[in-house]
Amino acid sequence: MARASDAPADGAPLDPAQVRVERLLAEAVTAESLADVPVALHLDGGERLQVVDTFVTVLGGLYSHLPAKRAAYATDPVQALVLLRRRAVDLTDAEFHLALTGILNGLRDAHTRYVGPAAGRGQVATLPFLVEAHGSEQDPHFLVTKVDPRAAKDRSFVAGVEVVAWNGVPIARAVEVHADRETGGRPDARRARALESLTFRALDYGPPPDEHWVVVEYRTAKGATHETRFDWTVVRPGKAGTAVAKATRTALKVAVDPAADAVRRAKKLTFVPELWATEDEPAPATPPPAPARATRSATARAGAADDGRAAPSGRTDDWIPTPLQDVLAARALDADHGLLRLWSFDVGDDNAYLDEVVRLLGLLPPGGVIVDLRGNPGGLVWAAERALQLFGGTRIVPTRFSLVATPLTRLMASSPFNRLELEAWNSSLQDAVSTGEQYAQPLPLTDESWCNDRGRVYPGPAVAVVDPNTYSSGDLFAAGWVDNDVGPLVAVGQATGGGGANVWTLSQVRDALAGTERALAPMPAGTSLTVAVRRTIRSGRGDGIPVEDLGIAGVPYDMTRDDLLRGNVDLQAFCLGLLRGR
Repeated sequence: MARASDAPADGAPLDPAQVRVERLLAEAVTAESLADVPVALHLDGGERLQVVDTFVTVLGGLYSHLPAKRAAYATDPVQALVLLRRRAVDLTDAEFHLALTGILNGLRDAHTRYVGPAAGRGQVATLPFLVEAHGSEQDPHFLVTKVDPRAAKDRSFVAGVEVVAWNGVPIARAVEVHADRETGGRPDARRARALESLTFRALDYGPPPDEHWVVVEYRTAKGATHETRFDWTVVRPGKAGTAVAKATRTALKVAVDPAADAVRRAKKLTFVPELWATEDEPAPATPPPAPARATRSATARAGAADDGRAAPSGRTDDWIPTPLQDVLAARALDADHGLLRLWSFDVGDDNAYLDEVVRLLGLLPPGGVIVDLRGNPGGLVWAAERALQLFGGTRIVPTRFSLVATPLTRLMASSPFNRLELEAWNSSLQDAVSTGEQYAQPLPLTDESWCNDRGRVYPGPAVAVVDPNTYSSGDLFAAGWVDNDVGPLVAVGQATGGGGANVWTLSQVRDALAGTERALAPMPAGTSLTVAVRRTIRSGRGDGIPVEDLGIAGVPYDMTRDDLLRGNVDLQAFCLGLLRGR
């Protein structure tokens, strides 16, 4: 999707390749390339103090996980910010921004992130290939699974080669070192995000890579070892037209890892540019589903085409056309079973999302479905929680959300401007002054009647699949799947990513405080913050258990080499076994 600001001056449509390789990272980070940016990048002493003071106010008075993070990591981000304030004017710009990033990333919370100056807004640093891991945590192997042929220069560097070293560091050690800088409450979650960020990094939520290029040592299938170099480039993947719009009430009901969603879009742009370019076009008419041929299983036919976007590769004709191809995909696996891929819940209209899921389920074989949420970074809470009813016969009980009880949250909840959004929590927040409760009463964001207004649609059993990069609303879907006994949950790794909150931007916080004595001024140079405002508590079987840092565990599964190179054949066989047993 080319935005208006990206279009050529003559009005001609933008070639996706022009956006895909916008410029080399080495060029993008130079002062000369930023000369046309209208917002000043340098922060003077007063502006730095304003940034720190705003963050102290928001984290100290609104951050929903602050008590838990202080206990879990023996750290105090508010005190760290107070100490940073004392030396802020003596630092270089780079040192100041890095210090803020380090404090926020130390929370291990992908919802609560520092957003740097506006020059890098919307950009993702990329390498023209993808690395994924298979095997156990104790003995991982790292394979190149996708290569952009338009940017690859080394003919022997193809999908299937095993990465041995990264810039001279053994690859397993390189991932471990980088994991220490990543968000994630568990080591496996940090490793998963570190592996992804080796080749894709959202520049909105962190500094650019230190290096302008990487040197990769790899081993071919024949055992030969080679070394090759790749330059970092910068792309602007934008947002799909169906995504949540910023200035809406719906945007206040979002639970998403914004950095991961930007990376998801950048992967789609890099490896499947034809899909990216046509994502806002109407889907072609869907032909009646044809029965799968018995001579060859649909799983084998799909091969490496299964993960066409979030773990991109080529597409095959057996994917059902859909107008919501940025967030959904579906196809038959064999005559009895189907696959539904939930790439994201980033949609502005949850009813349209459910309508399309219902349509796709109606076109799949009725004997059982695999619902794959691996890499789903979250999105609209309503879309995730309402989708659960389509698969299970029991009444769905949604997760609940709560605000931390502080003078700032009481001020927000009592403001007449926030009546529609926060009034339900106001009474318990006011009572906390005398009761000493740390949190307001947990209440759902999704009305329980909405979670059951359509009922079960898919007639057969269902199994869901998650991994440590399943986050936020993806966590909520997994929690509802388990807690409402919808079906088995398969977890690649230990559990989902553990993102348990409703996330707001600093702009939304500022709007909620407008007209109060704690009103916030606009931030300099476009700096900003995303913050976990309402923490998530599970319901049903997991009643009272927080999601943050813990995630949702399931039946454990280790990815295989064939999974990475042949379209998840072993994972799907494992899930089909569970379906047949069910």
